Amino acid sequence: MTGAAAASGAAARTGVAPLSAAGGAAVRRHELAAFLRNRRERIAPEQVGLPRGTRRRTPGLRREEVAQLSAVGVTWYTWLEQARDIQVSVQVLDALARTLRLDASERAHLFQLAAAVDPTPASRCPTITPALSEMLRALEPIPACIQNSRYDILDHNRTYARLMGDLDAVPPEDRNSMILVYTHPEWRRSIVHLEETRRFMAAKLRAAMAGHLGEPAWKMLVKRLTTESPEFRDIWERYEVMAVPNTKTKQFLNPYVGLLTMDHTDLWLNPESGARMVTYVPVDEESRERLARLDELTAAELTAAVEQG
Repeated sequence: MTGAAAASGAAARTGVAPLSAAGGAAVRRHELAAFLRNRRERIAPEQVGLPRGTRRRTPGLRREEVAQLSAVGVTWYTWLEQARDIQVSVQVLDALARTLRLDASERAHLFQLAAAVDPTPASRCPTITPALSEMLRALEPIPACIQNSRYDILDHNRTYARLMGDLDAVPPEDRNSMILVYTHPEWRRSIVHLEETRRFMAAKLRAAMAGHLGEPAWKMLVKRLTTESPEFRDIWERYEVMAVPNTKTKQFLNPYVGLLTMDHTDLWLNPESGARMVTYVPVDEESRERLARLDELTAAELTAAVEQG
């Protein structure tokens, strides 16, 4: 095995990018430093809720502000911008990407410069084949998506995108059902039995996590949820584990058409630790009519967007 291959394998196992391992490490470090400085200088303090003040000479954010917002040490972040030979975890890269408000292309560039694999659903999942995507489209107006056991939403159809608000407006790295039900106001308002849903999902996540202990993406998700949601911290500390029913009736207060009563079904695409197709089938005529109206609204919205574009 070559040194580069060994370094790549180590990064996949540990979630830490060994910036000194490959031959082009020094070049990557300097490119990474320049990229971070450039993006830091583009973010106005007001964009992240900080006062500009009268003595600010630095364009954009200061290094210490980026470090504080990303929950990393100021000295460590300074070394990163100085192209020092240090290790960078995927958790830190994720925090920096969110602080610097990187779009999908910029986020991918950041991880590539750091020789790390982005564990979020912003990266295309090989599970999602063209045939599966077509199947999701064919199910409309039935809302359907494909999730993994970490609740990342890997693909979805247009009706699912409007079932609990506007999923298309959510950044790809935030398209995770756990993050949305605990932190996204629109999703929280749309779920009728919110507390029961939160407990069930947290218990289901803990059961699934037993097979992924130590994996960076899972640790990063739990760390983010415990940081951003006191409700999640409280439920997570109960250590509840719950069996997973294949079908469950749920109610949504959809912001476009009103109350929907639906049967939630998981269709496993892999063993139960892998991906699943999630579908929501209306249980009564009123929900069926409202779902059809929602589908018409989303289709009209897409048609208007194409005509304007």
